[in-house]
Amino acid sequence: MHTRQSTISRRNFIRLTGITGAGFMIGLSVAEGQGIEEVVNMSGVGESFGLTPFIIIEKSGAITIFNTKPEIGQGTFQSIPSLIAEELNLTLDMVTIKQTGGEKEFGPDQFVGGSSSVRTTYTKYRTVGAAAREMLVTAAAKMWEVPVAECTVENGKVHHLASERSAKFSELAEAASKLEVPKSPKLKDPKDFILLGKSIPRPDVPLKSSGKAVFGIDIDVPGMVYASVERCPVFGGRLVSFDDAATKKVKGVQQVISCERLFGKYRTEGVAVIADNYWAAVQGRKALKVKWDFQGKENFNSAGYAQQLRELAKTEGVVDKSIGDFDKAFAEAPNKVEAFYETPVVSHSPIEPMNCVAHWKEGNKVEIWTSTQVPGRIMGSFPKEFGIKEEDLKVNVLFNGGGFGRRLYPDYVHEAVYLSKKISKPVKLIWSREDDTQQGPFRPMTFSAMKGALGTDGKLTAFQHKVIAPSLNAARDDKYDKTKTDGTMTEGISEQAYRIPNMKNLYVWADIHIPICAWRAVTSTTLAFSHECFIDELAVKAKKDPMDFRINMLDAKSDTMRVLRKLREVSNWDKPLQKGWGRGVAQWEFFAGLAANVVEVSQNGEGVKIEKVYSVIDLGTVVNPDTVVGQVQGAVVMAITAAIKNGITFENGRTAQSNFHNNPALRINEVPPIEVFVLAEGGDKIKGVGEPGLPPLAPALCNAIFAATGKRIRTLPFNINKI
Repeated sequence: MHTRQSTISRRNFIRLTGITGAGFMIGLSVAEGQGIEEVVNMSGVGESFGLTPFIIIEKSGAITIFNTKPEIGQGTFQSIPSLIAEELNLTLDMVTIKQTGGEKEFGPDQFVGGSSSVRTTYTKYRTVGAAAREMLVTAAAKMWEVPVAECTVENGKVHHLASERSAKFSELAEAASKLEVPKSPKLKDPKDFILLGKSIPRPDVPLKSSGKAVFGIDIDVPGMVYASVERCPVFGGRLVSFDDAATKKVKGVQQVISCERLFGKYRTEGVAVIADNYWAAVQGRKALKVKWDFQGKENFNSAGYAQQLRELAKTEGVVDKSIGDFDKAFAEAPNKVEAFYETPVVSHSPIEPMNCVAHWKEGNKVEIWTSTQVPGRIMGSFPKEFGIKEEDLKVNVLFNGGGFGRRLYPDYVHEAVYLSKKISKPVKLIWSREDDTQQGPFRPMTFSAMKGALGTDGKLTAFQHKVIAPSLNAARDDKYDKTKTDGTMTEGISEQAYRIPNMKNLYVWADIHIPICAWRAVTSTTLAFSHECFIDELAVKAKKDPMDFRINMLDAKSDTMRVLRKLREVSNWDKPLQKGWGRGVAQWEFFAGLAANVVEVSQNGEGVKIEKVYSVIDLGTVVNPDTVVGQVQGAVVMAITAAIKNGITFENGRTAQSNFHNNPALRINEVPPIEVFVLAEGGDKIKGVGEPGLPPLAPALCNAIFAATGKRIRTLPFNINKI
């Protein structure tokens, strides 16, 4: 444990946090996997502080808890502050929650992605709250000259029941801030929780349902102008020239300028129309005449690229993981199965399109208002990119109308800052739904070549999953080493809990110039489909029940075993279905967590109907059960959309789809009953929530279709009305 002072001034603290009342502020930070790292004691005016203020207690009695994880609909506006508030015995209606904006003082983990928010901070932020509680209790005990053990904390006060005395946190904060920080504060016993593990109403829901919640697209600042950017419709094209004569005749248009977009290793140029209002900017953009050099990329199309991947599948690729001797075991096996699976390009399509307000001010000071998943990344990279000082950049993070991985990439924020710098005015940049659908980035097309071998006893003796796909890492970095596997693109295929004596999984890199990026559950969304459908094919070949086939390959103590046994129970797996119905099962474990699904379908004319989905998710510890259920249900809906809706295709070098009419999402009347079961055994083992429910849905659905119809689906998307 150590304490330290920084050179952050009170003025900068107020600028960063918006806290204006005089008071005593306690800020604590915990190094990942360690104890208390630093304490911040704030009192008076004009002093020099160490600044990591997760908890602020003002003289007025107001208590502020900072949320370092942007709210994108997954519940962090409640879950993260709850970790701190729980240890202080505070309910969330007693505190003000403020969102951080990537400030260095709040640490490096100011982002949301990979279902990491709670699983990486559960103990860390509880420790912050516990340390503050012990300091407040110690201050009270010293003041009353009573044993610390006789004091309790409740409702923002420290109580001494024997003498019937109590003191508010605000009355104790000054004395508490002068105490040594506990090295290993004792955390509450889970049996005493008032927030964690409870179905507590989320504080952001009333704001959103009443229209009071402020999203990035809602922001309005004085002197602001609007921007709409025309980008090359053909990926890889180059701006040659533009004619803005007709555009400047549109009422409200102020000027037309070139605009830069930076996404990964790609730096492209578009044409921005600047106007008094968004309508004028869009109409002016429609009147533009732009000349592009497509550089031969206008011949690119989905069908041709898919064939390219099929040809690449014939190559060996690089080894992701090897166990035993797959080649020998497969060659000598009496029963062999091979299959090829294909998954498409899909868009993120969050309800709130990309947007950002940026203001480049005098003295090279920049302020940003946006919906983003990565304020820390913006604060970390933009100063260097734009040649400004880190302390001269401020990021205001608003509520996000969905992210799904798209808002991990701040290319749209870069565009807005670029434009504001160029015209010396605050700029509100809004991507249209068409921009969002057509410009990407997208989840890449991913193919899988599968091989499996069975012994005479029906046991799986050899297994291979070869992934053929472009690389997310290569899209970000020109220095990507193509001779090595990209672990992001082989995610989970070598980490399943199945005991297989001989396995050799491979990756074949495929070049692409289309912008690609992580989609909800990243590459597990495509690989789980091929992997778990093929496991089903092997079970059929072995003449085994698909659930039994999986369970018999698992260690009795594995988490996957517990999940499948629970799923077997709740789905009534062993109870026969009526004629024309079928059940399918799939599980998937990857970096974000573990979940499994059983899907029931019935024959419906030439197609099938999804009758019900059973989901079991393994978490270890739960913050809010209602949020978990909602996240798993949302993941299932998104997975069904990716499986049965048309997705994204490319023709003549450009995106063929433009909006929800031809890039549809599942409608509410298409959503089947979804029953979610949460495995939560307590302790420090924490797993993710937002993503694990998605990967096993498509394979469970397709396995159910096979059970009902005898038809094996190996290509997504498919027409559920005509199997």
